[in-house]
Amino acid sequence: MRPQTASACLLDVADLHVHFETSRGIVRAVEGLSFQVRRGEVVAIVGESGSGKSVSALAVMRLLPRLTGRTRGRILFDGKSLLDLDDEAMRQIRGRDISMIFQEPMTSLNPLLTVGLQITEPLTIHLGMSDEAARARAVELLQLVGIPDAESRLDQYPHQFSGGMRQRVMIAIGLACNPKLIIADEPTTALDVTIQAQILELMKELSRKLDIALIVITHNLGVVARYADRVIVMYAARMVEEGAAEAVFHRPRHPYSMGLLHSVPRLDHPRGARLETIEGLVPNLANAPPGCRFGPRCPFRIEACAEEPELLPTDTGAQARCHRVAEIAEGRITWAGSGVAGTAQTARDGGALLSVRHLTKHFPVRGRFGSSGGRVVRAVEDVSFDIAPGETLGLVGESGCGKTTVGRLILRLEQPTGGEISFAGADMLTASAAELQAIRRKIQVIFQDPYSSLNPRMTVGQIVGEPLHVYKLSPDAKAAQARVAELLSQVGLRPELGERYPHQLSGGQRQRVGIARALALEPSFIVCDEAVSALDVSIQGQIINLLEDLQRRLGLAYLFIAHDLAVVRHISMRVVVMYFGRVMEVADRDAIYADALHPYTKVLLDAAPVPDPTIEKARAPRLIQGELPSHAAPPTGCVFNTRCPMASAECRATVPPLEEKRPGHFAACIKV
Repeated sequence: MRPQTASACLLDVADLHVHFETSRGIVRAVEGLSFQVRRGEVVAIVGESGSGKSVSALAVMRLLPRLTGRTRGRILFDGKSLLDLDDEAMRQIRGRDISMIFQEPMTSLNPLLTVGLQITEPLTIHLGMSDEAARARAVELLQLVGIPDAESRLDQYPHQFSGGMRQRVMIAIGLACNPKLIIADEPTTALDVTIQAQILELMKELSRKLDIALIVITHNLGVVARYADRVIVMYAARMVEEGAAEAVFHRPRHPYSMGLLHSVPRLDHPRGARLETIEGLVPNLANAPPGCRFGPRCPFRIEACAEEPELLPTDTGAQARCHRVAEIAEGRITWAGSGVAGTAQTARDGGALLSVRHLTKHFPVRGRFGSSGGRVVRAVEDVSFDIAPGETLGLVGESGCGKTTVGRLILRLEQPTGGEISFAGADMLTASAAELQAIRRKIQVIFQDPYSSLNPRMTVGQIVGEPLHVYKLSPDAKAAQARVAELLSQVGLRPELGERYPHQLSGGQRQRVGIARALALEPSFIVCDEAVSALDVSIQGQIINLLEDLQRRLGLAYLFIAHDLAVVRHISMRVVVMYFGRVMEVADRDAIYADALHPYTKVLLDAAPVPDPTIEKARAPRLIQGELPSHAAPPTGCVFNTRCPMASAECRATVPPLEEKRPGHFAACIKV
């Protein structure tokens, strides 16, 4: 790493305070934050939802609300004091010299404008490009972030893209003007592991080549281990630890950092019982407790913790805000965790609760004038699987492979083009409206994008309580209110948050509201569409443990759609791997992770990061090769042949059937 010099420092944040004036008092979102970012350096900011990570980034960008946000401190960027610039001068810097990739692409992209217009806008405004040159650059950017049919997709709107593709559009906009500093707020939350690896390798390469500084705000510790030079750990508005990535990962000196690292399921370790979690909740920043903010949740709390600790230098060259830094360094304090031993998951005896046979879904491709011209997108093609009562089936694959469409077809939010779906013996495709309503009480969903799935005009309490009202499950308003408070507590939210609206919550908090709503009717089957992807690692562990507890207690079955392979390994009993609408491999969880058969599954496993800098720095980048085919014109034969290192002429001519290669282990590959 380069030595610290004044000239190398691009961003200098000193004693930053951010307060919000609310009806409940002043919320101190960031307190006394100081850090520097050098040119070409990758700095990761980690911590639980509501710790002040995103607010710090918004303060640097000068995007805090004018009426309620108050900022104090110093923010120097390339020698300029950002807090002293007028609005016009700040607009010249924002988007050109500093760009930000926001956490939720659907709320950041304008739904009324085409994707192409939103990518070309900064190019024409900041770089003065002509319309033709800007469009050519937009095509190049979309190809760079892995979106096929870039030319035609420029004329489409955000709602016509999957969640992962919308995130890639946001990344393309952030990269457009080759800025000096990129602030990426959860840039890979909605991305599968292969695209995540491509995007982050691209951003890291730009950082090296062009001396672009990169601040990554994330809860994915595998990403931090692979790409970050330094790590800042925040908790309850304060920095609690800061240092080189290797030091923070291997020798953490704050109990909170230790707890975060123990909360993460790891792909390189066999599945344990329950995940170790940090018990309790982040304090209310409108009424923060005195002394150490982490004290109420810390297993090592002592009397001295009643006083707020200072940031102290550690033996690793880092700094940590803890009275017991010396004891941790000497090894006298180690994190034992709060997880308890449990039994391995097993599906309950009996027939299938959900049965899917030869499920197919084609979408017509509409042109500018509404005509499809006979072109279709084969989103789902001949997909079959069963889910037993009490079983969790993991569904993994790249963004756009059809995972979410399968979930929507099961929920009857989309009408299948062909195939069969039966639930508890009832045919869902021929069920009457009354029968379907009864079935839907037993089938719930946790959506991928919490903001777009929550009604912005309803409070959190009204959102969670609405299913209780519709199905008349509470005798009176008082009982409904108590049930809502219980549900919020189950998913790690304070009951008083029931009075807030979705826009007043962080992204992770909104996702927890969606989970609470899904649990309200006590269903027997839940489609979890990236249910924990927006959650920080400690809350993610709590939610996974909660889902497993509910499964054991109530016999719940889950279709767990995710791109985090470590989480899928932990929670699933069987795994289905999809690519381009087709099933590539199906097997027991342990079998597929120990010895995958299909080349595509092997690529996914190779691309997944491990939360250990030593391992990650020793691994060469494992990027998938070949061209991503078009959904409107899929390749002949095996759909993976354009990117498969084992592909032959036979693979390009024959669609391989899904066959049982080993007992209970199926793969669609003629080379296996």
